[in-house]
Amino acid sequence: MKEHAADHTAVPLSDHAVELLDEAGGSPAQRAARTLISGSVQRVTMIALLAGAELAEHASPSGASLQVLRGEASLLAGDRVWPLRAGELIAIPPQRHSVQAQTDAVLLLTVAID
Repeated sequence: MKEHAADHTAVPLSDHAVELLDEAGGSPAQRAARTLISGSVQRVTMIALLAGAELAEHASPSGASLQVLRGEASLLAGDRVWPLRAGELIAIPPQRHSVQAQTDAVLLLTVAID
């Protein structure tokens, strides 16, 4: 994990994605996560979810986005559902939400720190 966003060291996303999908395969929850950058103004976390796995409904951090690096997943908030595919990025709405994987998926969550 990079301790500060200003570290300016490249993070090998593909390597982390492969490792996290492997870890998710050995997890009863079928998911794994790793914080890649943690600083005073932002946090970036990679999340791997196997097909059918989900992040249960939880509170929304202020200023957050979700990018799908691999696979397909859905962001659910209230009665809205946003289907997402690899290469897509979405701002997370400021309300309780959940995430479900339709296929094995790797997501990049970026959160602004208040």
